[in-house]
Amino acid sequence: MKHILAVDDDPSMRAMIADYLAEQNFRVSTAATGEEMGRILAENTVDLVIIDLKLRGEDGLELVREIRTQSDLPIIVLTGHRRGEVDRVVGLELGADDYLTKPFSLRELLARIRAVLRRSASPERRAKQGGDRTRYRFAGWELNPRTRRLTSPRGDPVPLTKGEFSLLAAFLQSPQRILSREQLLAATRLHDEEVYDRSIDVQILRLRRKLEANPSEPELIKTERGVGYIFAAPVERR
Repeated sequence: MKHILAVDDDPSMRAMIADYLAEQNFRVSTAATGEEMGRILAENTVDLVIIDLKLRGEDGLELVREIRTQSDLPIIVLTGHRRGEVDRVVGLELGADDYLTKPFSLRELLARIRAVLRRSASPERRAKQGGDRTRYRFAGWELNPRTRRLTSPRGDPVPLTKGEFSLLAAFLQSPQRILSREQLLAATRLHDEEVYDRSIDVQILRLRRKLEANPSEPELIKTERGVGYIFAAPVERR
């Protein structure tokens, strides 16, 4: 039974989400504040967090940032009408896996939860099954797909979110080839019922910040305008 944590300062919203997901055979915990969220995360194994970005007296984006600096726990953010577009883009940049704009249907929330859980489980499932043992080396970097460990040229571990890992793995499997956004969406399992095409651009921006000496003038992940992206560096498989 998957454990979902819903963080929202609206008691009726918390109750509605908790009751519906419990009917769908999820274990559900709720929190009204970041402090409550932190306590539940510290004391329980949680599989996915739903966070309302418009919390009373708190910044939901800071809670997303806090979670992401500590783990790659899947996150779905809830946004309102007024700042919806800005919030969801910033939320994705900080590491959220998906978003919903209020008001939303509970059936859509359920579909997105299941999609995010499927995506988040796939790398671990491949590792448990002894999947890809190949290691990729490029420009002094090394990626171990089995452990999802990225090591810098200086030997330092660099943490990756699930989306960043999937995207980098897709590039390393097809180096020096132009990949369209549609190909990258499919390769990273971000291609769900409603395609959010800009999510690839956000993921690439975050990945460049970790890989590139100067993200504004990328040498590894280059943009092919109107076509897609290309991983320009040679890749060695070991």
